[in-house]
Amino acid sequence: MFPELNNLLNITPDRAEQGKLTLLCDAKTDGSFLVHHFLSFYLKANCKVCFVALIQSFSHYNIVGQKLGVSLTLARERGQLVFLEGLKSSTDVFFQAHEEPHPLQFLREASPGNLQPLFEFVREALKPVDNGEAAWRCPVLLVDDLSLLLSLGVGAVAVLDFVHYCRATVCWELKVSILCLMQGNVVVLVHDSGDAEDEENDILLNGLSHQSHLILRTEGLATGFCRDVHGQLRILWRRPSQPTAQRDRSLTYQYKIQDKNVSFFAKGMSPAVL
Repeated sequence: MFPELNNLLNITPDRAEQGKLTLLCDAKTDGSFLVHHFLSFYLKANCKVCFVALIQSFSHYNIVGQKLGVSLTLARERGQLVFLEGLKSSTDVFFQAHEEPHPLQFLREASPGNLQPLFEFVREALKPVDNGEAAWRCPVLLVDDLSLLLSLGVGAVAVLDFVHYCRATVCWELKVSILCLMQGNVVVLVHDSGDAEDEENDILLNGLSHQSHLILRTEGLATGFCRDVHGQLRILWRRPSQPTAQRDRSLTYQYKIQDKNVSFFAKGMSPAVL
């Protein structure tokens, strides 16, 4: 977890907002450090997390998590973290028989697009239980990353439908007998290819942008590689319920990624560009 980023967003683990969709977007750079941040943030906030990891292995996220002060192995063992390892699960779809539909069942379909098994996996992972198990603060869905679904042949509309149903399941307040589950959050990463001809990616990005409460967009520097400035982060807070003039607020910072932290500073304030 990166304290400086929490300060920029004005959030802490004991004061995390709920019922929000956060869109992480990267363009001409690697924005995966934001995924690691939110994963460690919500685990430290004692939230129940369903992590749909389509890009990297469990060991990769666990190694980075240990640097940020969390153990994904321990979180998974105690039931706080439900982890779908896409790289490993994709081979299971093809080479193992399953009585129930596999979350990545669409990989075997001639026309991929049915993400219902994946949605059912998310719903089952984050459904409230009232059997004496540990009470987590709120459910959180984290996806890294949705762009891969497009690469695998799933249409942008199908991906947007998947996010919509996940939000309807996670981002609401549910009362089950004596158990009260507060509103949860959804955090997704999408790449911006910058290709004007990639209509599916544009549809996905625009669709998610319109319904997101917070957008974090990492961008490479227009001047190219710099040893002391790795990119810039645009933060956009969106309040759809407010009048148009008061709806959006944005800030832009440059950043440098370190081994266990990320430093943020105003544009032009790095010693490398003074």
